Amino acid sequence: MGKIEEASKRKARKGEIQKLVLETVKLVGILSIGLVAPNVIKAMNKLGLISNKRQSEIVGSSASRLAKKGLLRFNGKYYELTDEGEKRLRKLELQGYRLVRPGKWDKKWRVIIFDIPEKKKKIRDQIRSLFVSAGFFRLQDSVWVYPYDCEDIVGLLKTDFGIGKDLLYMIVDEIENDKHLRREFNLL
Repeated sequence: MGKIEEASKRKARKGEIQKLVLETVKLVGILSIGLVAPNVIKAMNKLGLISNKRQSEIVGSSASRLAKKGLLRFNGKYYELTDEGEKRLRKLELQGYRLVRPGKWDKKWRVIIFDIPEKKKKIRDQIRSLFVSAGFFRLQDSVWVYPYDCEDIVGLLKTDFGIGKDLLYMIVDEIENDKHLRREFNLL
């Protein structure tokens, strides 16, 4: 394996460990390295993220780095999730978000339209990327279509990115010439 590939793999593993630590703190409320770390370590070991030899050291240093970034707060006994850490964790969760498709389509289209200002270009690009990864179909630049209920993810986007008034969610009975959409989502 080349140096670039190895560095990329290390960086991805580091991000997964940090996400797992943040998720643990969110679930438990706090992270006491002595009490919670064994569970975190078992999960990381099952995922193949860390080796057995340096587990507690890696979790501890990861939590310490997250505290330096302002995502966790150490009060002398345990780590707590900060508001910034909560936001970061939500964004990490959204990146890997998968929508569950029900068994039967209700024959209604979900149309998402957004008009996000240029000063929020980074947010706009993140939303587009999320829509692509979640399986939405791009009808036009800022118009996306999905055949199933996705109101929850849209609500999360509105609150997490602060774009409530810039994004509209519609449930539409018909879209003109929707045969290509039905084909795209295997609904024929």
